[in-house]
Amino acid sequence: MSPQKKFHLVFSLVMGAMMIFLMTFVITAVNVGFTANFLALWTKAFAIAYVVGVPVIFFLAPVARKLTASLVGAPR
Repeated sequence: MSPQKKFHLVFSLVMGAMMIFLMTFVITAVNVGFTANFLALWTKAFAIAYVVGVPVIFFLAPVARKLTASLVGAPR
């Protein structure tokens, strides 16, 4: 695996963990509050979202970079 592909994969895993950790925490708290089973509900939401979110980040990050570059006039 090339260093660039390895970087992109690790970036997707790390970015996915950080974003999904925060978003599932907030949305679970908004939807159910800090109940006795909050941790179980949040863990389940995180696990499902991570499995879905990391591949989405992996495949869409290059598209987002190109779109952003064209919107701000930066080189791709």
